[in-house]
Amino acid sequence: MSSIIQDIRDKYAKVTVVLIALALIGFILTDYFQSQSRSGGGSTSNSVGSVNGHNIRYEDYLQNLELNKNNMRSQGYPQSAQMDQQAGEQAWGQSIAKVLLEDELAKLGITVTKKEMGDYLYGSNPPDDIKNQFIDSASGKYDGIKAKKTIDEMLKNKQTSPEQKAQFNNYVSSLEENRKQDKYVSLLANSVNYPRWYAEKQNADQSLMSRVSYVNEAYTSIPDSTIKIEDKEIVEYISKFKDIYKQQESRGITYVSFSANPSASDSVVAKDALLNLKAEFDTTDNVQQFLLNQGVTTYYGGYVNGKTIQIAAKDSIFRTPVGSIYGPYIDGSTYALARMEGVRQMADSVKVRHILISTQNGRDSASAFALADSIKKAIAGGANFDTLCAKYSDDGGSKDKGGVYENFPSGQMVPPFNDFAFMQPVGSKAVVKTEFGYHYMEVLSQKGSGPGYKVAYLFKPIEASKETDNTASENANKFAADVKDLKSFDAVYEKEWKAKGYQKATASNISPTASDITGLGSSRSFVKEIYAAKKGEVLKPTNVETSYVVAIVTEVEKEGLMSASRARMYVEPTLRNKKKAQMLKQKIGKVTTLEAAAAALGGKPITVADSVRMTGASSKLGYEPKVIGASFNTANKGKVVGEALEGVNGVYVVRVDDVTTTPVANGDINLQRKGQTDQKKQSAMNPQTQFYPLNILRGSATIKDKRADHM
Repeated sequence: MSSIIQDIRDKYAKVTVVLIALALIGFILTDYFQSQSRSGGGSTSNSVGSVNGHNIRYEDYLQNLELNKNNMRSQGYPQSAQMDQQAGEQAWGQSIAKVLLEDELAKLGITVTKKEMGDYLYGSNPPDDIKNQFIDSASGKYDGIKAKKTIDEMLKNKQTSPEQKAQFNNYVSSLEENRKQDKYVSLLANSVNYPRWYAEKQNADQSLMSRVSYVNEAYTSIPDSTIKIEDKEIVEYISKFKDIYKQQESRGITYVSFSANPSASDSVVAKDALLNLKAEFDTTDNVQQFLLNQGVTTYYGGYVNGKTIQIAAKDSIFRTPVGSIYGPYIDGSTYALARMEGVRQMADSVKVRHILISTQNGRDSASAFALADSIKKAIAGGANFDTLCAKYSDDGGSKDKGGVYENFPSGQMVPPFNDFAFMQPVGSKAVVKTEFGYHYMEVLSQKGSGPGYKVAYLFKPIEASKETDNTASENANKFAADVKDLKSFDAVYEKEWKAKGYQKATASNISPTASDITGLGSSRSFVKEIYAAKKGEVLKPTNVETSYVVAIVTEVEKEGLMSASRARMYVEPTLRNKKKAQMLKQKIGKVTTLEAAAAALGGKPITVADSVRMTGASSKLGYEPKVIGASFNTANKGKVVGEALEGVNGVYVVRVDDVTTTPVANGDINLQRKGQTDQKKQSAMNPQTQFYPLNILRGSATIKDKRADHM
């Protein structure tokens, strides 16, 4: 379970991601308080990519990557390939942004002065990760003077490692980059202007209302199967819209996976192994040592409120009499036994304060106890707790807060600390020994109540046997030996493996820097094999997590314009409708009257749509911009539009019967301009929109990604 120091880190290292992850500061300061060093890592000076011809250094990218990973860990993200990949994409975006902004900032003369950074770090609105380290326990407010003094001491202290100093300097540099970017974005966003003439034009347009009569034929009247779209037509179309049909380099595979997950017989083996230990587990006098002998190092040994326990079969375990064992039962990928050791009423959460006299800094146990006991006597004699805490406590995360831990749940602290806090009544004071040393503790308050349980768990993982693994490997090799290309891949699968329950699947859009493959799991080495192969090449059986995979490369997409095959799914419906429109227009012939068009289309009815507005879909027409636009063309008023219109859903022949004006709902131009201006500013300051300045810069930049060469 968590140590006190780890609990401090978990509680106070959670920060918000702005542009770049800044969570290292909490770790740096905590490490400084504890006089611990952190080792550094090597790097290479090779380029990891370029932006408009400017190289991005690998070490700069790697620095951002590590910052992002630490930030995500501090926010509770579990370590995984997916987390690493997400952190990598963030780091890549940050590296691109830095290069894109350098020239812009230089042209505009945007800088951040030392005084400005000092005001930011130690003023009234500092970054959360620094702020949380220096909250004054009496006022509850940020103590900037104390923060500056502590950080200055850390940087001047000879015992502070070069790595710690470098990490802090990198952190400050990241803050500076953020401040410059904020200034740049604010400068552009605040230059937004919504002209009066445009607002007046919008009001005039919104006041218009038309009444139209029309005849239409839907595209669905012509079967899709009768329309063929050639690859050259798709290439011609996407060449006209290159910005829309740009793509990044990617690959796709078709694969069959042969699972090496534990079989039913493997599950029985794990269950039997646990049953063989049940009697000894039931009778042992030293539960912790017994569990250690079995390789279980997670025994807690303290009471935990039942409301916070989230485990399989907990209701059945809670009903187990003290001294008895429940199980075996399945808990995820393990079989487990649960021995009920005790049940007591306890609070849901508590608030305590403590002074830690550590035995982990060279101080022997006897002198640590003596000091803790003298502190206890001094406080009993009227000495100030906060003063003694600030002077003597070795818990760097709480000493500046008067040693207080606010309303934490059971199970977070080491067992002796936990049990005193939750089992003793409010106001209790004592010296408590833990693995960290001696704590002088006081229970300040307790909230809620419920049964608490002390439970010992013995686990046996359900593991795949060598026989299970060998069977999966042999099947994969047998399948691979029979296939040479996509045709034989499909044929062999259908003939021999489909009936046995194996599934054929595809994975697309696998980027050069990917680790995770949808449907399979994580394997960076497998992605490298995919990129080393040619299109149509069958890969040798590869172990990916708990499966052996046989794959064939079916897609090789280069960076640039989409291929015809890739773009077909997006473009074909549009081109098909264009061909259908031409067929329908030929059927209609020359447009003269609605009646003639209706007759040409086989007696289609003439439909009337009144109350048509320029700003929205008509209840009759639906979303048909060309028809709506034509209805407000003054040249068409009282006439039949001279040609059939290719709409979204079909072809239309339209007569504009009338166009009138109505009062504008919001006629206050000044309020309208202000509302629209504020909306555009917000859009320009939102990184998720296309109007965000960095997104605009990135969209027009030439970016080369070479990260895969370093992975």
